[in-house]
Amino acid sequence: MRLVLLGPPGSGKGTQAARLKDYLQVPHISTGDLLRAEVAAGSPLGLQAKEVMARGELVSDDILLGMLEDRFSRDDTKAGFILDGYPRNLVQAAALSELLARLGQKFDFAVQLEVPTELLVERIAGRAQAEGRADDNPESVRKRLQVYTDQTAPVIDFYRQQGELTVVDGVGSLDEVFTRITEALAPAKEVG
Repeated sequence: MRLVLLGPPGSGKGTQAARLKDYLQVPHISTGDLLRAEVAAGSPLGLQAKEVMARGELVSDDILLGMLEDRFSRDDTKAGFILDGYPRNLVQAAALSELLARLGQKFDFAVQLEVPTELLVERIAGRAQAEGRADDNPESVRKRLQVYTDQTAPVIDFYRQQGELTVVDGVGSLDEVFTRITEALAPAKEVG
């Protein structure tokens, strides 16, 4: 199964992706982790990314897509993957669809974890306090959440229009949310 996890910071994407990895027996691919690994390995794309980051710029969509193409060509992704942190905008969503079509891989779902803003602010502020981070105050968290909403709303609409969006309530215990996700994916898992 090939799926994308969507959700704002604090929605539990990373936690649920780790659990889904075991449940679906496919790798969890975080673009942030992938980028750091490619830079550390000194791969050609990693070296390009390192130069861009050294200039204080964001890594281009082309570099990220190249890294994803390489990652999707590995044997452990033949049965699928869980993608976390990508796509973040409409251009990336379209590029991902084109890449998978070119590789002859079927996309299954985009799973959106829906959590009310005030609960997200509480979760992130609590996490920041536990980690001793002063930068995650409620006001900065609300700004980050607004940026996420502005950039990701078109991505959510993109997958909705493709009939590939599954919205899951992200409020509750880790087990409750995980059960909702697996129940939403069950019909596709049985077919695939």
